[in-house]
Amino acid sequence: MTDTTLEAFARGLPKAELHMHIEGSLEPELMFALAERNGITLPYKSVEEIRAAYAFSNLQDFLDIYYQGAGVLITRADFKDLAVAYFERLAADGGVHAEIFFDPQTHTERGVAFETVIDGLLDGMAEAEERLGVTSKLILCFLRHLSEESAFETLEQAKPHLSKIAGVGLDSSEVGHPPAKFARVFKAARDLGLKIVAHAGEEGPPEYVWEAIDLVGVDRIDHGNRALEDTALTARLVADGTTLTVCPLSNLKLCVVPDLTAHPMRKMLDLGLKATVNSDDPAYFGGYLLDNYLETAKAVDLTRDDLVVLARNSFSGSFLDETEKARRLAQVDAYVAGNPSL
Repeated sequence: MTDTTLEAFARGLPKAELHMHIEGSLEPELMFALAERNGITLPYKSVEEIRAAYAFSNLQDFLDIYYQGAGVLITRADFKDLAVAYFERLAADGGVHAEIFFDPQTHTERGVAFETVIDGLLDGMAEAEERLGVTSKLILCFLRHLSEESAFETLEQAKPHLSKIAGVGLDSSEVGHPPAKFARVFKAARDLGLKIVAHAGEEGPPEYVWEAIDLVGVDRIDHGNRALEDTALTARLVADGTTLTVCPLSNLKLCVVPDLTAHPMRKMLDLGLKATVNSDDPAYFGGYLLDNYLETAKAVDLTRDDLVVLARNSFSGSFLDETEKARRLAQVDAYVAGNPSL
């Protein structure tokens, strides 16, 4: 398959994104525009200076600039604009559904109301569905470097909005903050009817993945790369059909892998793991959903059939209801059957 044919096929292939932090889609241009709108002075003089600052090599350095950038998000309109900008890029990449993470603690800790954040994002999601035909769901993430008490406070703030939230997750600095730290708050969330996901096995050890599945009872694992270091864990994930929301370009940018050719995606598929492709924090990691598909396919020799498996996994591993999952999977099959020459 030529690069041109690969791109045409991958772009048209219906797909979902299950691991994307909406704050991580804040492009420098929008950051500057929102800073100006809100009277905020940034420590950068140009878009180029911001992009130069993105030359981080580990998770913590990334998080430092990530939280700084989020400081320009103040009003409901800001959060709507952020969401719409992301959905426009997703639609251009052939994405038809997304389950986006948001970090309310990042905003409430600096005085922005929970309602401002969620209402703005919901405004953007509604516009995306009406104008772009892209459906979406919200996943509230707890910041794992903060306390269990803070997570419980955030869950309490979310209670009036539960009908608009599909699940809860766990992100931020992984090492030193195992999933077990939040087992009680996750149980409380599940009791409220929410789905459960957690970042595990990105920089943290395989033990964190074990905790996520056995102590927390997650519905999906976000990342999960280091699970492959434990053959029993890998076998468990295969047997359970646990979806892994893998982020190849993020893994490269944060030095989880030394080179994209060393990425475990090929091995994951060969082992029967239910892997998916996602962009994580695309403004910071150098690529949105299609970029992750294409760059990974070239690096580890993914075939057309592999891309179809990844796209199907993105829907079967989603939190869509069974009827909608079936509809989206049928779209994938129809696209493949209608494009035999690509």
